[in-house]
Amino acid sequence: MNDPKHPEVEEMAAASEAPAETTAEPDPFAVLEALNAENAALKDKALRSLAEMENLRRRTEREVADARAYGVTSMARDMLTFADNLRRALDSVGEEARNEASAPLKAFVEGIELTERDFLSRLARHGVKKLEPKGQKFDPNMHEALFEIPDPSVPNGTVREVVEDGYAIGERCLRPAKVGVARGGPKA
Repeated sequence: MNDPKHPEVEEMAAASEAPAETTAEPDPFAVLEALNAENAALKDKALRSLAEMENLRRRTEREVADARAYGVTSMARDMLTFADNLRRALDSVGEEARNEASAPLKAFVEGIELTERDFLSRLARHGVKKLEPKGQKFDPNMHEALFEIPDPSVPNGTVREVVEDGYAIGERCLRPAKVGVARGGPKA
């Protein structure tokens, strides 16, 4: 095919053997823009991951603190019956019977009182505290109203009588206090 008489044929053969140079250089500004966009997307993703990890750390700390504070809730609720029974045992011995009692009976009653104080202090060490609602405004989150007492001398909604002690653990109600609430006085 290399015939000197046909120079067009030689040019066509040379053109078919050489690779086509149709690939143009990419625009450097377009490449830079694409890299900047990718960089911004990766930076945003990294910042979101860091924020998510920080939120997870805070939530975990809060859950651990709640577990420490409220982990004994079930056991403490079961122990409240024991505290109630100690108080009932002490209340069953009237003041007159205590004064006339023999030395061994007086020592027994004092032992029960000591046991009750010790038990309540141990509950307090675990965050369980006895509610003292008498004279306070009725709080439906911490108190259970059993009846109303007509009493115009105190504001409406004031706790006048406590039937059963209530307990709280931290800021949560463990058992609501059963109370009688005043009615008929001025509004609180």
